[in-house]
Amino acid sequence: MRSDEFYMHRALDQAREGLAAGEVPVGAVVVDADGEIVGRGFNAPVSGHDPSAHAEVRALRDAGARLGNYRLDGCTLYVTLEPCLMCTGAIIHARLARVVYGAAEPRSGMVESKANLFAQPWYNHRVEVEGGVLASRATRLLQAFFAERRGD
Repeated sequence: MRSDEFYMHRALDQAREGLAAGEVPVGAVVVDADGEIVGRGFNAPVSGHDPSAHAEVRALRDAGARLGNYRLDGCTLYVTLEPCLMCTGAIIHARLARVVYGAAEPRSGMVESKANLFAQPWYNHRVEVEGGVLASRATRLLQAFFAERRGD
């Protein structure tokens, strides 16, 4: 199996696709237990007129469609930014084995920054978490996007 950095680079590729589409550059890929990328997604709430069109949700939908199951047992999600409340819920319901993220999201991150929803005792599924993988690259993409929007 390839390294976490390899798959995070694929998620960064997705983030750059989102950037090219005028969206906040967040990207995600879902990788199965054999190391195959089975789902891809980038942020698209603006272009899709869909508040749930976060990179994670789009990658989970793609993986579910490809695998023919909403349960993604044994899969890992690689995402360039720490997941929010909505996305952590989707990750738990998908039964992902693991989440690897790049940059922390201090305002709304629900994996470690604001809370750790995966650690709550009422959930019957546990998700392994690894944060900070290629964080500086993900952060630079986001900072450049927002600097351009502000006209810096």
